[in-house]
Amino acid sequence: MTAESEAEVGPSGESAARQVRFVAPRRVEVTRHPVATPEPDEVQVEASLSAISPGTELLVYRDQVPENLQLDENIDELGHAATYPFSYGYATVGTVTAAGDDVTDDWVGRRVFAFHPHASHFCVDPDTLVRLPSDVADEDAALLAMVETAVSLVMDGRPRVGERAAVFGQGVVGLLTTALLARHPLSRLVTFDHYTTRRERSLSFGADASLEPDVAGEVFDAGDGRADVSFEVSGNPAALDSAIDTTGDDGRVIIGSWYGAKPAALDLGGRFHRSRIRLQASQVSRIDSSHAGRWDKQRRMDLACDLLSDLEPSRLVTHRVPIENAADAYRLLDESPDEALQVLLEY
Repeated sequence: MTAESEAEVGPSGESAARQVRFVAPRRVEVTRHPVATPEPDEVQVEASLSAISPGTELLVYRDQVPENLQLDENIDELGHAATYPFSYGYATVGTVTAAGDDVTDDWVGRRVFAFHPHASHFCVDPDTLVRLPSDVADEDAALLAMVETAVSLVMDGRPRVGERAAVFGQGVVGLLTTALLARHPLSRLVTFDHYTTRRERSLSFGADASLEPDVAGEVFDAGDGRADVSFEVSGNPAALDSAIDTTGDDGRVIIGSWYGAKPAALDLGGRFHRSRIRLQASQVSRIDSSHAGRWDKQRRMDLACDLLSDLEPSRLVTHRVPIENAADAYRLLDESPDEALQVLLEY
């Protein structure tokens, strides 16, 4: 074996690293390159699974991301605009297979979660990794970022005893949000989604009722018929109007959707003006200032890890696709949302 070929072989024997690349709207490719050797302050991770975010990643796949906006300013590998070709993704589970000279040996062999684009091998600062509990399956761990997002949404919504709550959108994040809200002593929890299969899942995750979005409005039997707190996580800008209409005076609307380049046209000329409804943006990369005295991102992540075994988010996985067929995985999510909910890439 030549020195050049030795440089292309990782500790596991893989001859090349495979990586998903977005190369044009609705077009992804899997590229190959030599397995990198970690720098002194890095570790090498060999992936087992990664989860495709069916919300954010579909915006990227469909080229619906605002121009010149960083994909994620809090993740080093995503601190760039969506200029083709580029890598994306932020939910990978794998094992540390090598460590740089300045990294303690106890990292090698550790199973970890990484906020990293879809790739079979990569080198990162170990401080960016989440060490996974031994009793958590890879399939559950791959959805850690989605669980953390749901935790953040519920924290921002501050559900109170006896309140009426509504959730718009029963995709992965919406269903996990529903599961967490179902643990609270609410008087009623109603969810909305266009797809029958997702509404059925919603009931199994704890919703009292799950309806089509076109019946939004006064859907609760008690009080004024409206929710005290609503969560908009559908990714559809039109759903925000429905969430506002379903929320009662002095209520709260938590907006977890990222609409990307899609405009949101709101009808605020009716009851909204006098309603004193509060609209709050909620995004997982930051802790709301009202929580910051007691919470930081590490504490929230620890909670999300603790919830993995109990929530079993792998129940949401509908498809597992080899990374070589990544284009099929994105096409499935894009064209068959009634069939595909959560897709995992296998390495």
